[in-house]
Amino acid sequence: MPARTAVQRCPHLVFVRPRFEAYRAVSQQIRSIFFDYTDLVEPLSLDEAYLDVTADKKDIGSAMLIAGQIKQRIKTELQLTASAGVSINKFLAKIASDLDKPDGLSIIAPDQAAAFIEKLPIEQFYGVGPATTAKMKALGIETGADLKQWERHQLMATFGKAGDYYYKVVRAEDNRAVNPNRIRKSIGAEKSFFEDLRQPIEMESALQSIAEEVHQRLIQNRHSGYRLTLKIKYDNYDVITRSRTLETPIQAVAEILSLATSLLLANITPHRPVRLLGITLSNLTDPQDYRQLSFEL
Repeated sequence: MPARTAVQRCPHLVFVRPRFEAYRAVSQQIRSIFFDYTDLVEPLSLDEAYLDVTADKKDIGSAMLIAGQIKQRIKTELQLTASAGVSINKFLAKIASDLDKPDGLSIIAPDQAAAFIEKLPIEQFYGVGPATTAKMKALGIETGADLKQWERHQLMATFGKAGDYYYKVVRAEDNRAVNPNRIRKSIGAEKSFFEDLRQPIEMESALQSIAEEVHQRLIQNRHSGYRLTLKIKYDNYDVITRSRTLETPIQAVAEILSLATSLLLANITPHRPVRLLGITLSNLTDPQDYRQLSFEL
């Protein structure tokens, strides 16, 4: 639930400040363990990754045994639990990894895939969010078996490009390779407020810290971007996004703030409370094209 809702329900709730540097350090230690078993590691976040163990570096001979060894090493070396899922493709491996958290090891074997997916509740499909779940259920799609009754053209007409994805994964088809060099497509930051913002001056002030955070992430990742998108979430959870694309890369914090502020003032609904603001840069430049600004006068 949103933090503000939690505070309303539990006024004495204590928030513990996150330690992202510590999380990143541990994440690197975990990835170093992964690389002992395969060179094909595709990170999804600080605490999650896809591994392709087709090339068995340690000649263990079993994906389940490899997953078990990785889990044990994470527990022994870092005193942390980890869940793992083993299957024939990314979609099924992701679902398997969620079956027995926080310390599970699950497999969906090739001969189990079809029956497993048919019984799977639609809300447990990876890539089907709450809004799509509600839409599917309204159409009578409760399980994989229900989804499988729909033709590709019907799904694409109803859900757009995602319809093709749903058509394939419900048939256990997912040919995406594990990509250790996945290209980052955007860099952003957003902030939810304990109390809704009602005045434009409050929103402009909030954008300052968000712009600074985006700028810091650009520096860390050695990127700049051509397209800036502002996200506004109102108190009733309505969300709007507005974007502007420039001919030159956006990098300086002053430019990020200026563009975001102009989009805000041009699109904000007067007197309507705002609970979240976000800034994202996309159409990113190659890190090799990144230019560190001079500190000289």
